[in-house]
Amino acid sequence: MKKGRESLQKGKEQLAKGKGILGEFKKFITRGNVMDMAVGVIVGGAFTSIVTSLNQDILTPILGIFGGTDFSNLTVKLGSGDSAPVLHYGNFITAVINFLITAFVIFVLIKTLNTISEHFSKKEEKEEAPITKECPYCKSKIAIQAVRCPHCTSELEIEEIVE
Repeated sequence: MKKGRESLQKGKEQLAKGKGILGEFKKFITRGNVMDMAVGVIVGGAFTSIVTSLNQDILTPILGIFGGTDFSNLTVKLGSGDSAPVLHYGNFITAVINFLITAFVIFVLIKTLNTISEHFSKKEEKEEAPITKECPYCKSKIAIQAVRCPHCTSELEIEEIVE
């Protein structure tokens, strides 16, 4: 019993100091990235229910008008009798449509966010003055102020300088 209390006390001390596996876990779980991810998962779950409703309540009936059928009623009975298994492949088609709609909407959202982000992050970049030039004789990169090439030792004239 005494050993258990000592171990518990040691664990509390390590947690308070941020040491040990519990301290590392506390540091990991309270980082901003984990919290952001948790919020993203919750929002994603809510978003999925919206897309599912869009598909089941709006798109599937519209597709049923053109195709003459509602996907959720499509089934195949494997065998005969009341206890024979039934494949609800219409529900699978609905799930595939849900997935495609969700993926497309997320793609459009990310593309829009990236476009907006690029628009606001674009800074007019000044063209920097060159700091090197090319030797007209050996084609090596040299300092722009050089009057003699350090590679081929050619003397450079002002009119020979080529960028």
